Amino acid sequence: MKHKHIFISGIGTDVGKTVSSAVLCQLLKADYWKPVQSGELDNTDSMKVEKLVTFDGFKTLPSRFVFQHPLSPHAAAKLENREILLDELTLPQNDRLTLIEGAGGLMVPLNSKGDFYINLLSKWNIPTILISRNYLGSINHTLLSIEALKNRNIQLLGIVFVGEELPETISIITESTGLKKLLHIPHFEEVTKNTITEFVEAEIEVGTLRNFEL
Repeated sequence: MKHKHIFISGIGTDVGKTVSSAVLCQLLKADYWKPVQSGELDNTDSMKVEKLVTFDGFKTLPSRFVFQHPLSPHAAAKLENREILLDELTLPQNDRLTLIEGAGGLMVPLNSKGDFYINLLSKWNIPTILISRNYLGSINHTLLSIEALKNRNIQLLGIVFVGEELPETISIITESTGLKKLLHIPHFEEVTKNTITEFVEAEIEVGTLRNFEL
């Protein structure tokens, strides 16, 4: 893989970005960075991913902003009399591919100045993988997210679908956009390092990794 950084965005909140990030880190042998963490400080997304990824040398990079309250970053920062400025969010220098997980979707506000995650992506100019969980309405949310990325000329590498496998949903999204389905991650009854490892090993065996030869 030629990229040094890849952004992981979702079509909304609670679509499976963190588990997907763990799977992708394990699959691509990549490190992980969550630039902004709001709430759950005793069990951050970085902590969750660190427990799930098992390849030798894997590391999570420290978040740039950490807030107490589980709110949108702009609101969580305001409660602490702080503000997130785009110039303070610079890409980490790392010797391995780094997957960067956002918060919620592309239009989550970072501050009160009109900066959203998608503005940060434009500033960084790095490719994105979109996480789409299958639910009623997900086609609309997925296509709107793709449209927003295209309008800002942000490279979209493909889509990871999470949850129940719905062929009609997947086909209408991929065929109408020309994007690749990179991976389908089912709902895991229990998410552990063994679950992630076994799933990734099975995907490698069937050749899924070829989808990521970008």
